[in-house]
Amino acid sequence: MKSAKAKVLKTRRAPRIETELTVPGDKSISHRAVILSAISNGTCTITNFLEGEDCRSTARALRQLGVAIETPKPGTVVVEGNHGIFCAPGGDIDCGNSGTTMRLMAGLLAPQKFACRMTGDPSLSKRPMRRVIEPLQEMGARVWAEGANECPPLCVEGHPLNGVTYRLPVASAQVKSAILLAGLFAGGGTTVIESARSRDHTERMLAYYLVRLRHEEIWEGHSLGARRLKEVRISLAGGQIPESRDFHVPGDISSAAFWLVAAAAQPGSRLLVKNVGLNPTRTGIIDVLVRMGARVREIVENSDHGEPSGTIDIKGGHLHATEVRGAEIPNVIDEIPVIAVAAALAEGTTVIRDAKELRVKETDRIAAVAANLRAMGVGVEEFSDGMAITGGSPLKGARLPSFGDHRIAMAFAVAGLFASGETVIEDIACIATSYPTFFDTLKKIQKGTGIGRYTPVFSSLLSKSRTSKSP
Repeated sequence: MKSAKAKVLKTRRAPRIETELTVPGDKSISHRAVILSAISNGTCTITNFLEGEDCRSTARALRQLGVAIETPKPGTVVVEGNHGIFCAPGGDIDCGNSGTTMRLMAGLLAPQKFACRMTGDPSLSKRPMRRVIEPLQEMGARVWAEGANECPPLCVEGHPLNGVTYRLPVASAQVKSAILLAGLFAGGGTTVIESARSRDHTERMLAYYLVRLRHEEIWEGHSLGARRLKEVRISLAGGQIPESRDFHVPGDISSAAFWLVAAAAQPGSRLLVKNVGLNPTRTGIIDVLVRMGARVREIVENSDHGEPSGTIDIKGGHLHATEVRGAEIPNVIDEIPVIAVAAALAEGTTVIRDAKELRVKETDRIAAVAANLRAMGVGVEEFSDGMAITGGSPLKGARLPSFGDHRIAMAFAVAGLFASGETVIEDIACIATSYPTFFDTLKKIQKGTGIGRYTPVFSSLLSKSRTSKSP
């Protein structure tokens, strides 16, 4: 195995996992923490901030807008809030590879008193922005994309906004967040309606920063067993300034997902992931692995900052196929590449549907996953919105492209832990986008040394066990 500075990553079959580890700060939460701190009314200190390239892009963009941000030590960021009043940047705002930066910043920039232009790297420049442009335009924003098919560069000419009631056509935490951030500076009230619950970090964190908002869940059906969530409504009034508060970022469950799959697919393995976020809108990966046969216990130890966090205790076994579709998709969208690897290691055919959004991520993740699985000897049927993966056959080591996508690179590094021979992942610099220390953890798992021997947890504020009901 080589470091992030190398061009390739080599993996081989790993010994049984029996250890504990931690993962870096949550990427989604780190973005939002620095943004909300920047528009607050004072000084905020953020700890365990993810030092990945995407979050650096957001911090860099805010600095261009006149926000004072210091990093006294790695993982700690001190932000001087400016009440949401920015200065015009001296040039284009480079969002790097971060769609989150571009979409959330669009909501913040729409009500400002200047014009600016946001650019990105070649990958981000292929990602459509229509879903965030339309609702902001409904609020009165002057925002448009210069690229073909409404792709970046994204231009925003500041203009007074009005509150809006907007129903998301597709569940998207990024679009929801952009609307709510714009709504803070709009006249009147703003309501976002979603028919499938997406990540709720923005709502939780707005409440933590003492922004008044209303969260409503509307259900269909009369009995508890027959009830179905019809829609979620999030509303806030304009003119509110977040209070300055310190914030601790929990570990990223999307980063933990790679090791959860590695442990789940190894009979006899046991893994503790400590100090990780356990937000219910992010733990869909655990639901999927439990359906596939893993035994999991979640231990909530802290929710002081509105984001529950704690320990995941997972035991491996023989995995079997499942289905992943519908309302579950928004809460596992980032984990689908590694879920596909779990499917390749499971008996039977796993079906993933309703995930068309994967076509416009950092790469076409459906096509990328299908191509790499086939190269490892796995049968895959590709659909427009997902795939069917027939697992259970031994994986073969192969030379695989990352397609410049961090989640593809890491997912297939995990696949290499179960393959015969050597697996080589090309173009691995992208991993720094979300998980700069991935290589260190992978190296220790490959050597069987771990990051500290497994120690049992005896008490907690809340412990929830999930056990597969399948044989």
